[in-house]
Amino acid sequence: MPSANASSTKKEIFLRAARGERPERVPTWIMRQAGRYLPGYQKIRRRHSFLEVAKTPDLAAEISLEPYHLLDVDAIIVFSDILIVAEAMGVPLEINDDGPRLGNLVRDWKAAESLKDFDPERETQFVGGAIRAIVRAAGADVPVLGFAAAPWTLACYLVEGRTRGELSTIKRMMYTEPALLHALLEKIAHVTSRYLKMQLEAGATAVQIFDTWAGELSAHDYEVFELRATQKLIAELNAGQAPVILYAKNGAHLLSALARTGASVLSVDWRTDLADARRKIGAKIALQGNVDPAMLLSTEDNVEWAVREAMTKTSGTGHILNLGHGILPTTTVANAQAFVRAAREFSQAKPPQAAAAPDTGNR
Repeated sequence: MPSANASSTKKEIFLRAARGERPERVPTWIMRQAGRYLPGYQKIRRRHSFLEVAKTPDLAAEISLEPYHLLDVDAIIVFSDILIVAEAMGVPLEINDDGPRLGNLVRDWKAAESLKDFDPERETQFVGGAIRAIVRAAGADVPVLGFAAAPWTLACYLVEGRTRGELSTIKRMMYTEPALLHALLEKIAHVTSRYLKMQLEAGATAVQIFDTWAGELSAHDYEVFELRATQKLIAELNAGQAPVILYAKNGAHLLSALARTGASVLSVDWRTDLADARRKIGAKIALQGNVDPAMLLSTEDNVEWAVREAMTKTSGTGHILNLGHGILPTTTVANAQAFVRAAREFSQAKPPQAAAAPDTGNR
């Protein structure tokens, strides 16, 4: 059950870390924490499709709250999907066990211009409703997180229809019709800024921007295309004191550009050393991450080592502990609990003692 004896609230601890400060302990949450590894999620999904859950505020809130009660995480992310924005822009969306699939693909100027500049309060009111329900249930002392896709990542799905990393069509557009891609990215940035603002107005403490396919861009192409669009999104969002977290998968080569997006927190995967990231971006931007999700498929001792290794890299300053990508569906609840518990224990150790490296036979 959620802790009740900390001197600071979870929201206060989270916000201090996001501001680059050193709170009394490192806050912890898990990307995709409301997902297929949870028994409550599985029970609901046996009765409802993914989109039915996402578009029913009470169900979305129930799933969002399960990891808070079961794991004692320090933040609750609303259950939704990054492609909700695509559907609101007028693109047919299906999500099944094989993943998402979009129709009416954006391959030319006509298709790009036909995308709707939607009203988030009308077209996606269910997301705001879920956030308000979570805030009512969890209380004012727990941070609730909203989210959306970064312009490049959403564009990848709009152009490709579905992707597991094969981005040849959108890259062809990038190299042969750069003006079209720029226009598409800017349109996405504009509507996404309004979508995220709606989530903040509904009660979200912070928002995360997922750039899942950022790592498929070279440093040069990121600078030319995605950087400007992400800067536009964050500038138009104008989040004020609310933290804006930017996650760029496989983005170690993009750190200098990511630091110029306007995000207050950079979330990095396991390929990026946290200490190296701190040296490169400085102390003004907080860090989130970066344990390999596959580590949670091993033993609790290995999970504890990985947590301590990540936290040692930052010395607990300006750090929100998380995985380097979403938790894997075959993860046990016990290992997810061990992840959160290890963070608490390591933060409270005086002086903290680093754990021995796991014995993989190669160390």
